[in-house]
Amino acid sequence: MLKQKYILPMLAVTFILYFTVFGDRGLLRIYHLNKEKQEVQRRLESLKGENQKLVREVDALKNDRRYLESIARRDFGMVRKNEIIYQFPPQSKTDMETGK
Repeated sequence: MLKQKYILPMLAVTFILYFTVFGDRGLLRIYHLNKEKQEVQRRLESLKGENQKLVREVDALKNDRRYLESIARRDFGMVRKNEIIYQFPPQSKTDMETGK
């Protein structure tokens, strides 16, 4: 008789504990959601930094003629009027070692 008295409350406690830990809103689910939230926040900070860098570059392209000129020279090979560009063939490592 005494055993039957404790079986029902033990089953109820076990049932509640199971759903507290493993349920849809259980502790494991909360733990995984917190880890996912931290990863999303790290990604957000990374994207914010990249966005700020792009905003600065857009501003430089709009307002800084020297930056625009450097881009034109580097990416498109543009030169100023009456400017001469000398291009040398790349040296191999053996030429550099022998002094040629």
